[in-house]
Amino acid sequence: MRKHISGFSNPTVKYLRSLRDKKHRKRAGQFLVEGLRLLEDARAGGRLPRQLVMAEGREPHELLTRLEGEVVAAGGEVIETTPDILSKITGKSNAQSVVGVFDEWDTSLGRIAREAAPIWLVAQALRDPGNLGTMLRTGDAVGAGGVILIDDCADPFSAEAVRASMGAVFTQQLAQARWEEFVPWLRGGAGQLVAASLRDAVPYRGAAYEAPCFILVGNESQGLPEAYEAECDLRVTMPMRGRADSLNAAVAGAVLAYEVLESLEGPS
Repeated sequence: MRKHISGFSNPTVKYLRSLRDKKHRKRAGQFLVEGLRLLEDARAGGRLPRQLVMAEGREPHELLTRLEGEVVAAGGEVIETTPDILSKITGKSNAQSVVGVFDEWDTSLGRIAREAAPIWLVAQALRDPGNLGTMLRTGDAVGAGGVILIDDCADPFSAEAVRASMGAVFTQQLAQARWEEFVPWLRGGAGQLVAASLRDAVPYRGAAYEAPCFILVGNESQGLPEAYEAECDLRVTMPMRGRADSLNAAVAGAVLAYEVLESLEGPS
């Protein structure tokens, strides 16, 4: 289905604008993705937008033409509108020429198959969508199965997190759970829980990592609660050579993930 929108007061424009807000995203179960690169990553990952919104007068592109055809063939909707309206939808004065509207997918913990990958990233109360996006990119880079979000984390379907993930939101499994739900699930099968810590920790280089390894990263400012650290099977410490007393949460997760990868697979 194809249609054209030329008015700012159009109900579709109002609805699409509302998806910038978490409350409306959750109510609708949909989110926005801006830019052809991210849309192509989604398509390659097996996900097509329900709606494809494109600016009039855009430069033709082979990938966009293919995507447009696949959306229509799948029963989706293609909308053409003005660049100004597209900017209104995204809230950006320099909006890209195409936006996709995707259905959120099931992020229940029960969908995670722990045996599918040797490494999983676990983020507890991570509040910055940029850090969350970085963790998704890290997971993709190290071949992790996905990212499990514990307690109250940033919304993985926010525009900021999706953009920061560089498409990894479409390649990584996502799960969301409370700590009280996660621990029984983890202990119900194989899995080593590892965190960077100063409590009874061993050096992170050469530690005894085991697959599947669940790398736990805490809140940016407060770190992990003591009870969460106590639940870990292995606590490791990273040397701090300078004046800083800690690493950025997503950076710490990445450093640890690559060490786990090397330990489990051996040097490349």
